[in-house]
Amino acid sequence: MESSSLSLFLDYMNISSMERNNQRAAYLYAGLAVICWSTIASAFKIALAGSEILLLLFTANLTALAVYFIFIVFSGKTNQLFSKSLRSYFRSMLMGLLNPFMYYIILLKAYSLLPAQLAQPLNFIWPVTFMLLAIPMLGHKFSFQSLIALLLSFTGVFFIASRNHLTSFSIEEPAGILLALGSSVIWALYWILNLRDRRDDHVKFFLNFFFSAVYLFIVLAITGNFQIHHSVRLLPAIYIGLFEMGITYIFWLKSLELASYPERITNVIYLTPFLSLVLIHLVLKEKIYITSVVGLFLIVSGIIIQNYKRKETNT
Repeated sequence: MESSSLSLFLDYMNISSMERNNQRAAYLYAGLAVICWSTIASAFKIALAGSEILLLLFTANLTALAVYFIFIVFSGKTNQLFSKSLRSYFRSMLMGLLNPFMYYIILLKAYSLLPAQLAQPLNFIWPVTFMLLAIPMLGHKFSFQSLIALLLSFTGVFFIASRNHLTSFSIEEPAGILLALGSSVIWALYWILNLRDRRDDHVKFFLNFFFSAVYLFIVLAITGNFQIHHSVRLLPAIYIGLFEMGITYIFWLKSLELASYPERITNVIYLTPFLSLVLIHLVLKEKIYITSVVGLFLIVSGIIIQNYKRKETNT
């Protein structure tokens, strides 16, 4: 009896130790993802200086496609690329059209029109957009907490768009503001549709990027814009493909896979836009508006309130 109890105790200690190690590793991967993503707003602006958007995206797309292919090969998932129904490939064609094709064209255009400190937090409003789209598409209910989250987040949008001129508010570059907000709609729609797709995430991403590369190739061929030597800055474009679209998602998925408490890991992502603002100031030398900081804080507060509501609903 004592031996059996001791064995159970040792098993419990081993499991607890394994869980702790996994949770630490999960935080490590999540931290790497946050660091990578926090550099992307600055990378976008650097890459866009002298680059044509479609060529920039095509280069980044191909880079991410190579990353996912290498990962799939070394993970032994290659057979999953070819064992799918026609319906699943049509789904990937649609998903690839939404993201990365449409999403990044709209987002990069927004970055070309706006300071990075405006484009980045406006795009970060996508979880609230997700909540709004989930009402008709997933049957979610609109609660009082949802209303508070919505009011906070869109008050944040107002602050950010004001550029330190709250009393004499006028929107500079309204097209850029609308594009940044529009990109959040595309992103939220993509993830709502993604919830219904039970395929391996890495395989899905590879196929999405494959079809997006096809779309970009067709558009570039029609417009005659294949002049990479002077129309795209290769190193920044490759950097975006690696650390915005490719490796960083592998880090993030790994963190969620290892996490004993995934909700704690998802909270880490809220550090990204604030770190990004610091890098925007240091790298791009943008003078950060106080309204950008306040607006971002309001947007993140709205997202946290909305996510808290969803977790309470699910428990």
